[in-house]
Amino acid sequence: MTTEERAHHRADLRAAAAGVLLVTVAAVVGTVIERTHGSLHVNWPPLYASWFPHLGPGTPAALVVGAAVILHGPSLAARLPWRRLVLAAWTAALAWTWSLALIDGWQTGIARRLTTAYEYLTVIHRFDDLGAAVRDFTHHILNNGPDHWPAHVAGHPPAAVLTFVGLDRIGLGGGGWAGVWCLTLGTSAVAAVLIALRALTDEPTARRAAPFLVLAPSAVWVGTSADGYFAAVAAWSLALLALAATRRTSHPAAAALASGLLFGLTCYLSYGLTLIALIAGAVLLLTRTWHPLPLFAVGAAAVAAAFTLAGFSWWEGYRLLVERYYQGAAAVRPYAYWVWGNLACTVLITGLATVAGVRRTLVAAPSALRGLRPSAGPPRDPADRLIVLVLAVLLAVLVADLSGMSKAETERIWLPFAAWLPAACALLPTARHRHWLAAQAVLALLLNHLLYTGW
Repeated sequence: MTTEERAHHRADLRAAAAGVLLVTVAAVVGTVIERTHGSLHVNWPPLYASWFPHLGPGTPAALVVGAAVILHGPSLAARLPWRRLVLAAWTAALAWTWSLALIDGWQTGIARRLTTAYEYLTVIHRFDDLGAAVRDFTHHILNNGPDHWPAHVAGHPPAAVLTFVGLDRIGLGGGGWAGVWCLTLGTSAVAAVLIALRALTDEPTARRAAPFLVLAPSAVWVGTSADGYFAAVAAWSLALLALAATRRTSHPAAAALASGLLFGLTCYLSYGLTLIALIAGAVLLLTRTWHPLPLFAVGAAAVAAAFTLAGFSWWEGYRLLVERYYQGAAAVRPYAYWVWGNLACTVLITGLATVAGVRRTLVAAPSALRGLRPSAGPPRDPADRLIVLVLAVLLAVLVADLSGMSKAETERIWLPFAAWLPAACALLPTARHRHWLAAQAVLALLLNHLLYTGW
């Protein structure tokens, strides 16, 4: 190892230590605030969780899967044929997420997650007349409205709850099937991000990132929350846009249209995920092409038109959501704490390896951004392209954070952004990958075994 490499490694360790310090300070300060004022409305700040050390049926599997990815993930990622790697990464993410979820058991960890008083499945019966329910959707958003929706239904456009209504209509009703849906679709985001990375950077970069995408601590919340499903929809939208923009598919027009349709669906799954447009903009900026944009816009507009014609106004829904947001805990949750406490949550869901990767991203950012000058053409260095992509994700997180509409619970709300940040780990030296992967796995195991997470 050269002197420069040792210096970078020490800087990576300092960044990881700073991440640990941020989480520690957020936990200590948050606990003091909560015990003194009760204004955070979380039991184990900065997470919506409770202290609950436990083992469960998923514990042995989680240990085995984590160890297998640490020991064999980097070598398999380097040598598997590409299509088999994508499938293997999704399979490994499924195994990792299932095993983590089952630490809490089938009922607590999966089947009951989406059946609590805050969740979507409690209102399925109110959608017997689908058209009337969609037309009347905004009338039930406010807390003082008639038969107001539960928090998660009110906090999202109707595509979120309609997903579970659809599952119920085809005979897959109940919390078990809802949990399986979210977990299975949510883990597919790993495959989507890999495909996008290969198209936007190069194959070796995507291969280096693969094990880190699999072992991301965010799997604790992907299994099982609806936001994991939202993350996958957003990730596939961006992956298809990347394929269309780089023409790494034989049907770029179809990919652009499908990307737009999924982006439109993303916006009707969660209001805040309109910020995915910032990452989509980075995709087009990196590829120096606007060719996919017309069909992308057609797809997104088609989804918006369908909901509008069905009687739901996105803008009215968002306006009422902001009002509802401040009718609840957000009215007392202090912005001054959560504006940085949310970043501590981000450290926990993306891991210390990602913190080190983000450090390298920020250090190299000035050089990578200079390569975006119009006269320079598309950045040729895959590392520069990865850096620009990660910077776009960080920008989306920053906007979400500063908006004040993400005070707490960002460990699930920001899953669509967290799915991309571990890609920064491809910038870490390959000789250290197993060490950093171990740090990722240990963090996820500690989170799931020491805490009972609320989502």
